[in-house]
Amino acid sequence: MLKQRILTALVLAPAAIAAIFYLPIAYFSALLLFIMAVGAWEWGPLMGFANRLRRSAFVLTNIIIIGLLWYFFPLEQLWLKQHQLQQPILYMLWLAALWWTVSAVMTCLYPRYSKFWSSHRSIRGIFGWLTLVPAWLAFMVIRSSDYQTDSYHGAQLLMSLFLMVWSADIGAYFVGKAIGKKKLMPNVSPGKTFEGFLGGVVFACILVCIAGFILKWNISEFTLVLVVTVVITTVSVLGDLNESMFKRQAGVKDSGSILPGHGGILDRIDSLTATAPIFALCYAIIGW
Repeated sequence: MLKQRILTALVLAPAAIAAIFYLPIAYFSALLLFIMAVGAWEWGPLMGFANRLRRSAFVLTNIIIIGLLWYFFPLEQLWLKQHQLQQPILYMLWLAALWWTVSAVMTCLYPRYSKFWSSHRSIRGIFGWLTLVPAWLAFMVIRSSDYQTDSYHGAQLLMSLFLMVWSADIGAYFVGKAIGKKKLMPNVSPGKTFEGFLGGVVFACILVCIAGFILKWNISEFTLVLVVTVVITTVSVLGDLNESMFKRQAGVKDSGSILPGHGGILDRIDSLTATAPIFALCYAIIGW
């Protein structure tokens, strides 16, 4: 399993980096739309949809919502000026932050109070929209930042997000395997440990510190980015646990099998669906 994970990651990581830096923003947006559509397809079983027609209908609703956002808020106009988003976009990011706050409470309390949402497919469908649509929007908010003057600025921001999440994931995996004993949330994901969580946060902070020394940050920049790193790595665990909760409730092991060693697309982007809106919101509010 570990060998498969590593081989898949060795293929996916360079492909993701190439797409972030070299795809024109419209093509990058279309690629993300495709990824979210696959994620919506995999969300179908988490709603209890077994047949292709219902799953396809849910995919179509996500495509339509994202398409409408793309139409009414052109990618080059998401930012009115540097660090000032269009107000409706900012509200949508705040809505995503609210959803992930609610999700955190649901995950911590699971399986208590889960009967209501687990017995209504429509509610689980809304949860799917709140997970996938804001993620696409947040990615485009980050990628389009300062795009007219520096087309690579947003790509660098996205890489910062990816490196935070990837490093936390790697650190959590190996620290958890080595010394993990205390279960983080056994009712949701028995394999995750508190030691692994801390290891992921520390590993990500070390990576950020190394980057800071190379880029010659001052103390205030170090402090700000380290705080954001702790927040993002913590939220990344929430994204992972959130999907685990929905899979456990639906009796599903993996969201799919498209990625050897990783499962489905949702299994690979679950942390990013949570962290991208929070990262975009932090950048829009405080910048760095």
